Amino acid sequence: MTQVNYNLLGVLPNDDILSQCIHCGMCLATCPTYELTKLERSSPRGRIKMIKSIARGEIPISEIFADEMNFCLDCQACETACPAGVKYGSMVEAARVEVDNSEYGSFFKKKIKKFTLKYILASKRNLKIVSRLLYYYQKSFLPKIVNKLCEFKIFPQRIIVLESLSPKVSKKFSDSAILEITEPENEIKYTTAFHYGCLMNVMFADINRDTVELLSKTGCKVITPKDQQCCGSLHAHNGDFETAKKLAMENLTVFRKHNYDYLISNSAGCGAFMKEYYHLFKDEPELKEAAKSFSERIKDLSEFYSDILPFEFKTNNEIITYHDACHLVHSQKIYSQPRKILRAISGLNYKEMDESIWCCGSAGIYNIVRYEDSMKILERKMENIKKSGAEKVITSNPGCMAQIEYGCRKNNLNITVEHLATFLNRSES
Repeated sequence: MTQVNYNLLGVLPNDDILSQCIHCGMCLATCPTYELTKLERSSPRGRIKMIKSIARGEIPISEIFADEMNFCLDCQACETACPAGVKYGSMVEAARVEVDNSEYGSFFKKKIKKFTLKYILASKRNLKIVSRLLYYYQKSFLPKIVNKLCEFKIFPQRIIVLESLSPKVSKKFSDSAILEITEPENEIKYTTAFHYGCLMNVMFADINRDTVELLSKTGCKVITPKDQQCCGSLHAHNGDFETAKKLAMENLTVFRKHNYDYLISNSAGCGAFMKEYYHLFKDEPELKEAAKSFSERIKDLSEFYSDILPFEFKTNNEIITYHDACHLVHSQKIYSQPRKILRAISGLNYKEMDESIWCCGSAGIYNIVRYEDSMKILERKMENIKKSGAEKVITSNPGCMAQIEYGCRKNNLNITVEHLATFLNRSES
C-alpha cells in the first residue's frame, strides 16, 4: 500500500460522480488516443481509474501511468461528452505534476520543458531575445546546412521535423507594432482591451495586427497594455501552476488599471485559460473579485462578433471550411458563433467539415514531444479537410494553424490556412 496522494485526491470528484463516470463510457468515442489504441487505459475513463487508485494510495506511480498522462492530448473532448460534468482536464494536469516530481520520464526532457516554460515563455524579455535569434537563424543559410547534415545522419532527423513544425518568427513583434491605444475609425461602439499573448506576440504578430485593425474598423477603441504578460495556459497545462498563477496575477494587475467593456482574445488556449482566472484565485479573497471581473469580460473574437457586435462582411466566392480548436469548442463551449459569422458572409461558399471538433494533434507542445502520435491524429484531420473540398481552412488558434499548415505541406495540398481575424479583416465590411 502506497501513501495517499492528497494533491490528486483534491481534484477528484465525489464518489457518486466518480462511480457514475467510471461506469458510463460516453467519453470513449470522443477520445483521440483511445481511438488510436483501443486500450482502456488510454481513455479518459481508464486514466481516471488510474488517477483515483494513485490518489488513494492503492497503487504507486508507474511508467505506464506516466506515459498515459503525457499521451493524453488534454483536448477536453471528453468533458463535452460527459453527462456528469466531470472536469477531466484538471485531473490530468494535476497528475502531470506528480509525474514530473516522480522518477519516471526523461530527466533531460523534464529539465528542457521546465526551463522553456519558466525562463523563456514566462519572461517577455527572454522570449523576445530567443525569438530574435531564431528569426535571424530562419533568415540565414544555416537551415539548409542543418538539413544537409540531417540527410547525412550527422544530426538527428528530428531536427528537420522540428523546423517544419516551428512557425516563422515575425519581423516586427506585435507589442511594438500595435499602439497602446488604437482609436476607432468612426464612433466608439465599445472600448475593448486586447491580450497579444506570448507566442502570438513573436510568431503571429500579423494576426494580432489584423485583430486590432478589425476591431478599430468596426467601431472599437482598443487598449493594448504594453506591460501585459503571457496568460500562463501552457504552464498550467504542463503542471507548472506556480508560474501560471504568477503570470495571471500580473495580468490582473495590469488590466485592472484600464476601463474597458470586453477583453478580446484571438487564441483559443489563452482565452480559455483567462476565463479560468476566477477559479485559479477562488480561495484568495484579495484577488477573487478582481479575477471574477476580469474573467467575465473575456470574449473570443468569434464570440464578440457573433453575440455582441454583429457585423456584415463580404468576400470573394471562396470555398472554405472551419476547424474547431479544442480549447474553443470544448473548454469555452464556442461552436455556433464562428459558423454564424461565416455563413452570414456574402459571396462565401461554406462547407462543413466532418469531425470538425476532432483534435488536430497540435495540443500545445504535444506535436513536438509526441510527434508520432500527433501525426496519426493529424492524418485523420487532413482526410476530413480533403473531403470537404475547401480551398481554405479557417480556425481560431495558432497551434492548430501551424499543425494544419504542416499537414498541408506534408500531403502536398494546395489549401491555405487562415485565422478568423485575418479572414474577417481582409473581407470587405
